[in-house]
Parts: sequence; C-alpha cells; structure tokens
Amino acid sequence: MSVSVKAMLDRKGRDVFTIGANMTVGEAANLLHDKKIGAVIIVGVEGKIAGIFSERDVVTALARHGADALTTPVASVMTTNVFRCNEDATANQLMEVMSTRRFRHVPVEKDGKLVGMISIGDVVKNRIREIEEEAEHIKAYIAG
Repeated sequence: MSVSVKAMLDRKGRDVFTIGANMTVGEAANLLHDKKIGAVIIVGVEGKIAGIFSERDVVTALARHGADALTTPVASVMTTNVFRCNEDATANQLMEVMSTRRFRHVPVEKDGKLVGMISIGDVVKNRIREIEEEAEHIKAYIAG
C-alpha cells in the first residue's frame, strides 16, 4: 500500500520556501542555490499560491532572454498553472502524475493553505523504503 503525502511530510518536514512575484530571476536562482532546493513557491494575495519557480524556469528564462533574464521578475517566467495535491494523496498517485506531466515538485495544500512540498526525490526515497521493508518481510517469512 502506498503511503500518504501526510505521512511523507510528517517524516521529512513541512518547510517550504516562498518568494514574492517581484523577486528577480537572479535573486530566486541564488535562493535555489543557497538552500539547495529545486523550486520555490510564489505567493500572492493572502499567501495563496500564485506560481512555482524551478530550476527549469531559470534555464527557460536564460534561453529566452539571455543575461537580461537575471533582472527579470520571476512573475514573468514562473509556472502559473501549478498542480497541487492534498495530504490524502498517495506516493503512487504523485509518482504517476509527476512522471506523466514531467515535473518534480508538488505543493501540498490543506484547507487552501500551503502546508508542504513533495519532490520526486521524496517519492523515490519513499518507494525505496517500501521495497526495503518488503524485502525484510520476505526474509523474515523465509527464515520463519
């Protein structure tokens, strides 16, 4: 059985880095680098998710605008159609959506509020843990 997003967040933590839409691409890229993360959430009015800005958005901005991209506000290059999930979603569901839609970060909302972020790395770590536990159960069964 696939573990819930809530369980993954409880295990890894719920910290999410957020920025405003006026931050420049250069500033956001520095934040990604300094925090060793792949994406930040752009928050708008009342802390609602307005977009997501990822390493892929940095590359896209540089390809389109050259060095001028670094002084461009993230609002003009961020991804605005953000897929989100709730804590009831499962790791398997996210793995399917992330693979199909080709993105690596999913913000988690509860009652319309941002409560965490799940990355493809979190999903993979969870799957590895499940496989290791299954192998231990099989070993115990064979030994018993």
